[in-house]
Amino acid sequence: MSSDTTPTLDDLDRYLFKCADIIRNTVDKTDYKDYILPLVFYKTISDTYQDNYEELLEEYDDPEIASDEAFHDFVVPEEYRWEELRKQNERVDEFINDAFSALERENEPTLDGVFRADFRRADALTDTKLANLVEHLSTYNLSTHRVPPDLLGEAYMDLVRHFADEEGRDGGEFFTPPHITDLMVRLLGPYTDGAEIHDPTAGSGGMLVRAARYAAEDPDSGDPDGFRLTGQEVNPDIAAIARMNLFINGFSEDGEIRREDSLSSPQFTEDGRLETFDYVLANFPFSADWDKDGLRDDKYGRFSWAEDGKLPRADRGDYAFIMHMIAQLDETGRAAIVIPHGVLFRRHESKFRKPMLSPDGDGIPGVDHEIVEAVIGLPSNLFQNNSIPSAILVLNKDKPVERQGQVLFLHAGDNYVEQFYRELSNQSELTEQGLDHIVENFRSWDTEERVSRVVDVEEIAANDYNLNIALYVDTTEPREEIDVAEELAALHDLRAERDDLEARMDQHMEVLGYE
Repeated sequence: MSSDTTPTLDDLDRYLFKCADIIRNTVDKTDYKDYILPLVFYKTISDTYQDNYEELLEEYDDPEIASDEAFHDFVVPEEYRWEELRKQNERVDEFINDAFSALERENEPTLDGVFRADFRRADALTDTKLANLVEHLSTYNLSTHRVPPDLLGEAYMDLVRHFADEEGRDGGEFFTPPHITDLMVRLLGPYTDGAEIHDPTAGSGGMLVRAARYAAEDPDSGDPDGFRLTGQEVNPDIAAIARMNLFINGFSEDGEIRREDSLSSPQFTEDGRLETFDYVLANFPFSADWDKDGLRDDKYGRFSWAEDGKLPRADRGDYAFIMHMIAQLDETGRAAIVIPHGVLFRRHESKFRKPMLSPDGDGIPGVDHEIVEAVIGLPSNLFQNNSIPSAILVLNKDKPVERQGQVLFLHAGDNYVEQFYRELSNQSELTEQGLDHIVENFRSWDTEERVSRVVDVEEIAANDYNLNIALYVDTTEPREEIDVAEELAALHDLRAERDDLEARMDQHMEVLGYE
């Protein structure tokens, strides 16, 4: 039976990470998440259903009432509850597949497409291996009645990060390190009541979850219970993980992940127009291909900014994503977007930067002033097995009057002034003091030597709308100050020492008969 002890986060982390050890070498490590995460979700909803059922049965003494769907977030058929899975000794893979199908069928449309793994396809996942995995997962009762959703959700995100680390470079496609996400979330805070937060390249949904969690702890933000969290993800397997992530974190009612490519097939539309949101958070795939030809006459009018009518290159979709995100902001919307540094200065893309920095929006639909609020340079090597330098672009369609006509440039890529980051074994990580420094500087709109500078848009225009941070903030390593008197004294001592050595050498040479 499952332990009734409420686990700590460390307990849950060890417990969940052990799952990977159990199936190691039976499936490729890039597939760990596809098999383990759905099982954890299955265990969670089954335990929650069972606890809820038993409480209702005790209260009403009526199995029919206790089974009433109205009392449960999810329906778990009696023949597919977790304890039934534990009884299976053979064809365990078939039972799991059948259980997943039943859960989707009984919880339409909420769970449609969530359970995508086919356990029968993994030949090395034998009955013994699966039984061992199931027994290990039975260690704790994961009911939301016993484990708070924020605690279980944090452990679930730790497990997602663990799998991203296991996958190496490919793991970065669905997981943004939490220290970067935390920075982005804090830059957009505080969050308003009833905030609608969207991520068009949602990955595993971590940005949406962390935004809501931040708001729950921030006294200046609105009540996260009234938030609407939405995201779109092109990869169906990762989209399923994102949906499970929202459910486990307690956002099943106010959260929604839809699948498809955000550029080619945006799913959040209304009356033939894009839905707009209060906040957009995103880490899009850098310099990816996009369907330039197919979207040349985009019905939502997202990509026709440039005066010459040209669109971003087909093999470099960075600005296509940025354009899409701006189109998704409402009239007071704000965005924090992870970008590669090339977005800031590539010459052929100045025609896309200019409208974002023009006083009247210069052709961007729904924009009547410049919307670039800040450019924040990050250290290199922050992402899993990817050393490419990146930055965060902060956009604001409702810039305060006192900030209009200005952009804050902030350089957090070095540790000259502050310990912005620390170097780990295979990548770097922003420090808490570094995060605090960046956020405080942004909120106070500070110019700080070697860190930040508030720059007039006219200066940026004079630089052909180049947003390269080094143009505006001195990012060179400071030279060590020289004490001239001290250095001259040292030189004098060295000369004296040299003269003494030469005199002794002359004596030795004379004794040996050399002249």
